[in-house]
Amino acid sequence: MPGAMTDGDRGNTGIERSAYDAAFPRVGDALTLYGWRVPAFHVARTATMAGVTSATITLVEGLLSALVFALFWNAQYWAGLVVALPVTLLSVVAMVLERTTPGHPKWAKRFREAVELAPPAFWWWAWAHGLPAAGRPLAPVYATMVLWVVVGGYVSDLAIDGLSRQRFGGMSIHAWRPVDSYVRLVAAGRNANLVILFGSLLFGRPDVGLELVAWWTLISLIFHSVRLAQLTERQARRETIASWLDR
Repeated sequence: MPGAMTDGDRGNTGIERSAYDAAFPRVGDALTLYGWRVPAFHVARTATMAGVTSATITLVEGLLSALVFALFWNAQYWAGLVVALPVTLLSVVAMVLERTTPGHPKWAKRFREAVELAPPAFWWWAWAHGLPAAGRPLAPVYATMVLWVVVGGYVSDLAIDGLSRQRFGGMSIHAWRPVDSYVRLVAAGRNANLVILFGSLLFGRPDVGLELVAWWTLISLIFHSVRLAQLTERQARRETIASWLDR
């Protein structure tokens, strides 16, 4: 039968799926782990068959991220969220392709990390800038405070995870205990913040959405700061520190 899948096709797909599952993040936000797991597999498989590299996927992700910034800046929030959605998917695809491609260059990994981590901070700035045009301005001083919390908290959370990986043998702060991984599902970050902002738009309150992101960022930062302090204290007592995922 034309188009029917042969045993060889099924075997190849099974091998590809096993490699994909091994490369897929074990800890992450809810959208990544549960929303994009299946779609990212098919996109990554198609990209591999077409000879598209991780760097190319990252380049497209970067261009779309710039478009999101422009849309948020001009208070075109719904359009910006629509464009932001494939950005979150492509970041997963790029990571998987990177991990499943032998001899993947280090510069491409740094490029992916920069495109994944840097743009969201500019997105929140653009969102705040667009509020007056949306008819929901925040008082200037208050808007500055909110933005500092959102952007500063985002950068600080990234720094905490970086310190954790540096101090504790590459272990992410989100992988120490099950509670850390569960909190990571909803903790403030690019994807979680987008969900909050999406909810705020449903009620026509993009200003409240940014305020909620600020509060959630602060709460997440406090939690991760406490966990880093606890890890540091245990390391000082020469206790063995290992991820619960490796047990």
